[in-house]
Amino acid sequence: MATTIQISDNVRGILQNMKLFERESYNEVLERMIEDTLELNEATKREITEAKAKIRSGAFVTQDDIERQLGL
Repeated sequence: MATTIQISDNVRGILQNMKLFERESYNEVLERMIEDTLELNEATKREITEAKAKIRSGAFVTQDDIERQLGL
């Protein structure tokens, strides 16, 4: 079932710029965005958890730390 939704001119422009090809529909653009979000969601959560663990263990050095070491 197709339906009509209201979007601002700004959002329409963004969707237009996101098209991979001229005749791609806004629906296809939105489906791609949703699919990307769903696919990355679990992987992103896992990566965030891993990054937090590395930060707690001291495996990362911040830019501020490096600048202090270099006297910048």
